[in-house]
Amino acid sequence: MSEWKEYRLGELATVIPGYAFKGKDFGENGCRVVKIGDIAPPIVDVVNCLRIPTNKINGLDKFKLHKGDFVLAMTGATLGKVGRYRSEETGYINQRVAKFENITGISDKQFLYYLITSNYVSSEIINRGLGSAQPNISGKDIESINVFAPDLPTQTSIAEILSSLDDKIELNNKINKELESLAQTLFKRWFIDFEFPNENGEPYKSSGGEMVDSELGEIPKGWNLVKVQDLEHKLQTGTRPKGGVGGITQGVPSIGAESVKKLGYYDFSKVKFVSEEFAAKMKRGKVEGYELLIYKDGGKPGTFIPHFSMFGEGFPFDYFFINEHVFLLDFFNKEFNCFCYFYFDSEYVRPVFENNGGKAAIPGINQEDVRQLWVFNPELERVKLFGQFAHSSVSTILKNCKENIQLTNLRDTLLPKLISGELEVSQFLTNS
Repeated sequence: MSEWKEYRLGELATVIPGYAFKGKDFGENGCRVVKIGDIAPPIVDVVNCLRIPTNKINGLDKFKLHKGDFVLAMTGATLGKVGRYRSEETGYINQRVAKFENITGISDKQFLYYLITSNYVSSEIINRGLGSAQPNISGKDIESINVFAPDLPTQTSIAEILSSLDDKIELNNKINKELESLAQTLFKRWFIDFEFPNENGEPYKSSGGEMVDSELGEIPKGWNLVKVQDLEHKLQTGTRPKGGVGGITQGVPSIGAESVKKLGYYDFSKVKFVSEEFAAKMKRGKVEGYELLIYKDGGKPGTFIPHFSMFGEGFPFDYFFINEHVFLLDFFNKEFNCFCYFYFDSEYVRPVFENNGGKAAIPGINQEDVRQLWVFNPELERVKLFGQFAHSSVSTILKNCKENIQLTNLRDTLLPKLISGELEVSQFLTNS
């Protein structure tokens, strides 16, 4: 059993606050700068497009960031947030952002990352930063926090256990991003550029394939369009109790427009619930999986920004409903639903919704806006082929998202037990 000792955090790490770059320091060439606003919850990119001119770089080595470094927000509403630097490019920390350097021979850098993100240390940072109009904490205050840590080999083992989970989460996210990008590229090539292979294996349009006019502009001869209203479909919203869902902390999840952002996205910090009794009486708005979810209303007057999503495979929940600010569109065919996710999130539908939704007194679209849309006939062979590919991709994405929930829960369960010494590394390795 390893011996755990009490340390000041400053005995394990050197906290380095960032450099006070001024507006004149930024230019078109140079390196990236991490600012307060770039830091979000753990395991995210924390870079932006601001640059430091090359003539300002000399003498700033102590503020330099490399891929894998982690940074902490030291002020304001973001106080205590931690993020990893993911860019391959060298970066620098701006004022009120701190990075951590481990003390060689005493501490493991990745162990420090998990120590800083643990509830005890993060709450200490937040508590010490309160007490003024603008919450903030100094590097010295952070270094004065008391923590417990084992010997260096045990620190390294703990970090390896936790980082193996984070690495898998990151790999799943990378796969998801690549799959969606590939599907978007294929959709554009086949249904916007019309460069799908002809009978000779050549790109249809550029090799002289005949095009005809349609409600969407020119499309290949032999293709036809139908309106959503002419296809068998279900289009509905959900509902919530009168008076809202404030104070309900458990029950059946109810998803609103804020969660309809993109494929594979859900913010669990914003989950709302309806009671099980209320859900049992709901006759519409239940998500079975693979329906197209459409952002229905919201935004600034005169502006409507469409968003679309799709859930399933237990992500984000096994049993849940939408509320009255979301449309659920189901063609009773998962492959065509997946085709429509990419179709709606394209130049065919976005401008229509932007225009119609922006005209409303309260920005948003109605059921007729959806039903009057033209779409490629689901019986077209090319639509079926893409639907098969899209369904396979979306299925993998959703399963990866579900696995990420499980991995995140496991990591968050293990982290406090490993960081506190409640769970011995040897015990974990034996049981695994």
